[in-house]
Amino acid sequence: MLKTELLEIIANGENSGVEFKRDDIRPEQLAKEIVAFANVQGGRILLGVEDDGGITGLQRDQPQEWVLNVFRDKVHPQIIPFYEEVIIEENVRVGVISLSPGISKPYVVRHNNREETYIRMGDRSEIATREQQMRLFETGGMLHVEVLPVAGTSIASLDLDRLDYYLRSVIRDPEIPTNEGEWIERLLGLGLMAEDGMGNKVCSVAGLLCFGITPRRFLRQAGLRVMAFAKNDKDYQALLDVQLDGPLVGRWQVDEKSQRQLVDEGLIEKFAATIEPFVSKETSDIDANMRREKTWHYPWEAIRESVINALAHRDWTRSVEIEVTAYADRLEIISPGRLQNSMTVTKMIAGQRSSRNPLMVDILRDYGYVDSRGMGVRTKVIPLMRNLNHTEPVFEATEDYLKTVLFMKRSDEQDS
Repeated sequence: MLKTELLEIIANGENSGVEFKRDDIRPEQLAKEIVAFANVQGGRILLGVEDDGGITGLQRDQPQEWVLNVFRDKVHPQIIPFYEEVIIEENVRVGVISLSPGISKPYVVRHNNREETYIRMGDRSEIATREQQMRLFETGGMLHVEVLPVAGTSIASLDLDRLDYYLRSVIRDPEIPTNEGEWIERLLGLGLMAEDGMGNKVCSVAGLLCFGITPRRFLRQAGLRVMAFAKNDKDYQALLDVQLDGPLVGRWQVDEKSQRQLVDEGLIEKFAATIEPFVSKETSDIDANMRREKTWHYPWEAIRESVINALAHRDWTRSVEIEVTAYADRLEIISPGRLQNSMTVTKMIAGQRSSRNPLMVDILRDYGYVDSRGMGVRTKVIPLMRNLNHTEPVFEATEDYLKTVLFMKRSDEQDS
């Protein structure tokens, strides 16, 4: 790093990516800052700089060896740092520790026979909450929330008819359970039930969401909130504001002619019926079957794909619902939680795949709800919007949500 670059960083003060420290701090204090940066987006720790930006320089002998010992003895899992020293003036040097976002989260400080997890919040490093730690475990690939137990549930919370169809007709399992004990054993093996650590066998998050009778009774963030407004913004006079509940997949049966018939809608079918009047319109033309023809403001497959993606890839540790809102000029789908693992909007558009909830994705794929290639954004949403509406969908990713925006077909392009 050049001296001019360092001085500019110092002049800008501490922030979410920069921390100033005297070099006489204790090892565990430095480890706290290292862990906090590694658990979020990385950053730089400047040793020999006061909180107010005053440069006192490195004072201790062999600072590099001391820094490396802190990494080795206090930080777990191990991180390989980049350390350099920048000469400010004669006999004044600043140590710069540069940290990339870690790939083995969560990182912890080991001190006094304890392990503590820190994250960077603005210009401070703070103890991670339980919810934040869970997301770190998930990001590091050490935890899949979808297989965690849901308190208060039991096998009675699941629709066994729906599960019977899944085993018998979808994945063609040669052995169908015949009693409750066999069902529990099979569902534990499939990850659709889990042991809660207190001797109870309960639904997993994935089991309840995909096959539960009323998932929101036990998991308040389940389902979909669907809204519609006559204007371009939310107002008090909503045309629609409903909370949809139910298992993700429909319940089907096979008739005597081996034809599949839907006998009980799943959440996806309920959503389709609810949103259709607000994303389409009937024309004055009548077809050969004496029905009015329908035109769509958006490509239906693009809507369906966007909502299924939200259901399949959302962060189920967040206690808020997915929101789908139709405005006068656009449709917005808000999926709670930041993008999974190292996924970015750019990677998503390019077709890169990364499942936060692989079990749920597999089930949706088994039913045909999900594209077999898992590239629906690139192969469906984007090209369909271009072809029908001549617009590009917008994807906005934050720490709290992924928002997908589909713009309505322009009025000068609407069919009469």
